[in-house]
Amino acid sequence: MANNDITSSSSSSSSLPVREIPGSYGLPLLGPLTDRFNYSWFQGPEKFFRKRIEKNKSTVFRTNVPPSFPFFLANPNVVAVLDCKSFAHMFDMELVEKKNTLVGDWMPSTRFTGDRRVCAYLDTSEPQHEQIKNFAMDTLKRSSTVWVPTLTTLLDTMWDNIESQLASGPVSYLVPIQKFIFAFTSLCIAGADPANSPDIADKGYMRMDRWLAVQLLPSVPITTFQPLVEIFLHSFPYPYFLVSRDYNKLYKFVENEAKEVISRGQTEFKLSKEDATHNLLFILGFNAFGGFSILFPSLLSALASDKTGIQEKLRKEVREKVGPASGLSLRSVQEMDLVQSFVYETLRLNPPVPLQYGRARKDFELSSHDSVFKIKKGELLCGYQPLVMRDPKVFDDPETFVPDRFTGEKGKELLTYLYWSNGPQSGMPSGSNKQCAGKDYVTLTTSLFLAHMFLRYDSVTIANASFTAVDKPTP
Repeated sequence: MANNDITSSSSSSSSLPVREIPGSYGLPLLGPLTDRFNYSWFQGPEKFFRKRIEKNKSTVFRTNVPPSFPFFLANPNVVAVLDCKSFAHMFDMELVEKKNTLVGDWMPSTRFTGDRRVCAYLDTSEPQHEQIKNFAMDTLKRSSTVWVPTLTTLLDTMWDNIESQLASGPVSYLVPIQKFIFAFTSLCIAGADPANSPDIADKGYMRMDRWLAVQLLPSVPITTFQPLVEIFLHSFPYPYFLVSRDYNKLYKFVENEAKEVISRGQTEFKLSKEDATHNLLFILGFNAFGGFSILFPSLLSALASDKTGIQEKLRKEVREKVGPASGLSLRSVQEMDLVQSFVYETLRLNPPVPLQYGRARKDFELSSHDSVFKIKKGELLCGYQPLVMRDPKVFDDPETFVPDRFTGEKGKELLTYLYWSNGPQSGMPSGSNKQCAGKDYVTLTTSLFLAHMFLRYDSVTIANASFTAVDKPTP
């Protein structure tokens, strides 16, 4: 396996040559502006980073990433780390600080999160980080008893609605999936039922979309409609008032419907009511709703593009593991090696959060597969995960979607290098690290989604982000 290379190189870092970090930030203003246009317009992120790997003959180099000039108080200079070995330094909290680096050197206004820095923007050295992280993990753990029945009930409703429309033609899955995700995460994580609020039941997912979009648009690459995008979407941060009504409606919904969870945040984790509520809403909106809204369509896109007959193999495994008496469960889905591998491979090639950032806490030496680089305190590291997860020294045939890549003993070993969650899939979230609190819930939920689909259908036909047909089992 290719991952043997990284194992052997890890033990011999001291013998690697020390190399100056290649690359350049260019002239003031002009360099960042040129890189911004290439990143967001002329090349797109993947080509942008690939071309610089080729030019510098290194997976570690200096460059600029948006946002930048003219109206951002942000330094676009980064050290890119684009292989598994160098990227892994981002998870060492003794080396890297995560304060206000969620989307780079720039941070959206705290007005978007109730005039406070929520957990995602806190460094592990800040006392409140552990409080909030433990609150998040406890909330997820307590929800596990209702996770599967809630998911299956809501998915049955979603599929019934899709089936009722299929007779009229293809049905886009984007809105049905977002409605499902919003209801599912609200109920399971917050114990908040959107059905109790007509406005939220109807528009909650759209309000969440707008709140997320206005925060993140300045740093999201868009290669179409240029140069209008660069002029009007990427030149300045957006003001909170554009989505204040949306956020206030969502806040009131969580405040009213999630009283038990919020109260536990106050009594057991010593958070103020406002800190508990704003952080819970961020977990629901940014982490859960935002992440699943990217991951589920990526999963279905992978199914749509498959030419190997994977649906039949997935269906066979699901129906072998789910007994008629026991039904779908967390335990049964954990026995579905191919289903889980399909989810892991989707996360490898299409991680919901493509970019990770971290600031050097001190001077240290960073190793790639072939060189050692001296990092100075304060320098911002940037990893583009879709390229990191295509590291040929770790993954065989790295550009290809291989559904069973993570099955078997060797496949399980590769989970050590699956870094989609701000840490390895083999790692454990804790109050002392920045790994996603819901890492395991994400993979299990996505596996449940896939398993439920192949319990209900023999196959699905997908094209252009739409279901065109579903094939039900013969009675």
